[in-house]
Amino acid sequence: MGGTWRSRVRHRPVPGGGGGGGRPAESAPLVLLVDDEQAIRTICRVNLEGDGLAVSEASDGGEALAEVRRKRPSLVLLDVMMPSVDGWTVAEELAGDNETRDIPVVFLSARAADEDRLRAQELGAVGYVVKPFDPVELSGVVREVLERVGRGEGEQLNRELSESE
Repeated sequence: MGGTWRSRVRHRPVPGGGGGGGRPAESAPLVLLVDDEQAIRTICRVNLEGDGLAVSEASDGGEALAEVRRKRPSLVLLDVMMPSVDGWTVAEELAGDNETRDIPVVFLSARAADEDRLRAQELGAVGYVVKPFDPVELSGVVREVLERVGRGEGEQLNRELSESE
């Protein structure tokens, strides 16, 4: 699956997902958004929360690992290139921990090469969104991933990372 998810995104509500628009419901899935760029976090947060998802943020990999252990998000949106602890290391640590290995990871990255997608796949990721991306469509990607993981399709999502369009 080359390219971005843009051509495949279809917004479908996730059961208990908090609905669309407005403030997230108490039962809304929690998305941990990890990126060292404040502007990216802000635009993503606005769009995800606008679609009824709950959002927590981390600005680096170390903070992300602490937030995952503290809040147990429904999904992690993870930048690859960050100072200190990069996204690859975060994903590797999450995958290696029995307490966090089942939390779906979707990478957000400017790195679009096949080897980067393969590395994400090897680390157990279920999605890979290439920057620049349309932040308005991000909640559709998140909801699709959550829905498919909820149906037990996490391994299929992971396999799709290396398939061409």
